[in-house]
Amino acid sequence: MSHPDDLLVGIAAMVESEHNSRMSLTVVVPGAVITGRLAPESLWNERVAEVLRDSEHLAHFSSAFTPSDGESGERPPRTGRPTHLHFHVARILQGSFGIPDSGGMYRVALADVSAWTIGDMGYSDQ
Repeated sequence: MSHPDDLLVGIAAMVESEHNSRMSLTVVVPGAVITGRLAPESLWNERVAEVLRDSEHLAHFSSAFTPSDGESGERPPRTGRPTHLHFHVARILQGSFGIPDSGGMYRVALADVSAWTIGDMGYSDQ
């Protein structure tokens, strides 16, 4: 989509404003179907930073996801409409399988979403 769906942008804005991570969503983007729960960007950044900090070889990359406004130690809030969806506990659906098994963290540009539905798509791990 060259212009993001206004309804989907509204859902993303509600997730951001309510700091709620319970909204399940499935999206179709070029080359993939992603299903999982949406998270506010700040929570998504925190979780990604945690995973990177725990890695011996990737820890230095965690600073890209941590607060950066200096004095308060908090990332300045974004203004305007959301531009991305932030998934956690998410899977890429490939045939009847969801990968990774444990769920992953994905950032998806709203402009790339061509179709979507509320809820987690079922898959089989058999």
